[in-house]
Amino acid sequence: MKITRVEAVPLSIPCGYGADSWALGTGGWKALEFCLVRVETDAGLTGWGEAFSYSCRRPVAAAVNDMIAPLALGHDAADIAGLHAMIQKRLHIFGRFGITAFALSGLDIALWDLAGKAAGKPLHALLGGARRERLGCYASLLRYADTALVTRYCEQALGEGFGAIKLHEVSEPVIAAARAVVPRDTALLLDVNCEWSVEDAIAVGKRLKPLGLDWFEEPVFPPEDGAGLRAVGEACGIPIAAGENCCFATQFAALFDAGAVQIAQPSVTKVGGITEFRRVAELAAKHKVRLAPHSPYFGPGALATLHLIAALAPEERFEYFYLQVDASLYGGALAPKKGELAVPQGAGLGVDPDPAVIRRYRAD
Repeated sequence: MKITRVEAVPLSIPCGYGADSWALGTGGWKALEFCLVRVETDAGLTGWGEAFSYSCRRPVAAAVNDMIAPLALGHDAADIAGLHAMIQKRLHIFGRFGITAFALSGLDIALWDLAGKAAGKPLHALLGGARRERLGCYASLLRYADTALVTRYCEQALGEGFGAIKLHEVSEPVIAAARAVVPRDTALLLDVNCEWSVEDAIAVGKRLKPLGLDWFEEPVFPPEDGAGLRAVGEACGIPIAAGENCCFATQFAALFDAGAVQIAQPSVTKVGGITEFRRVAELAAKHKVRLAPHSPYFGPGALATLHLIAALAPEERFEYFYLQVDASLYGGALAPKKGELAVPQGAGLGVDPDPAVIRRYRAD
């Protein structure tokens, strides 16, 4: 089964639930940006992947079309590991991480989707089999920087059945307001997106310790500062989570060797796809580090994460990005019911994106 076409399919879908309150990247975030990756084969099968592209849709699409596609055309779609290794080597001179890795991730997810379709099996069956049919979700809130808003959305998510809440706040009063409405027996997670220096993160972490946070995510900049992450964790006594900004297993190995994290968070649309995610999972098991995938997505990356959690980390919750999207690529497949999502059972990722949604929201 030869690859005959690789195409970036960029989308921009408006979103809500207070998304205007969190500026991401270059400005106000009013739409989710997708870079789907469509792979066609001479067997008539089509696979779908997703390359991380929030606030970087155009360069990621260019990397897929101009860098990834020419290397993949004509190759055996079933030789996922071989093609993955070849592309890594051929493109390393442009940088090992970031947009190049995002584009490769999208191709890799699409190839695994094809592998499942060719075998007539869901992706999780190729990964050892699902150990759960439904997965609990945690509500991954936006950054509101307002005590009334964070209280409202915490209460709303809890009322909808979410079993845990993640904040993206950096204001201590706002974090405390969330804890006041999230019961102590409900996990409260905090992601500050690399906000502080090591010294400042230690000081804040010590003050936050009494709130009983389940984890302290990416407290320092730069995100690959393993020694700094370890220092924060040791000083404040809150488990450290990190990894959404790591690409390839080598960066995770460096964090693990440094004793930097208790929770590893590979993102399948960034880390190098499913191929590299599996390597990270093996390393995490070896180092006895908890595996909790990063997954604030609504495209093929979200579906892939459901399969990966079901097969490789069945005790973990799926990260559900707590906002409203104007249209769904998959109907109700990614709409939680009582805080849970069903693990897809169809071949490959389990469902293909809705072509009508793609036509309506396709971007340049």
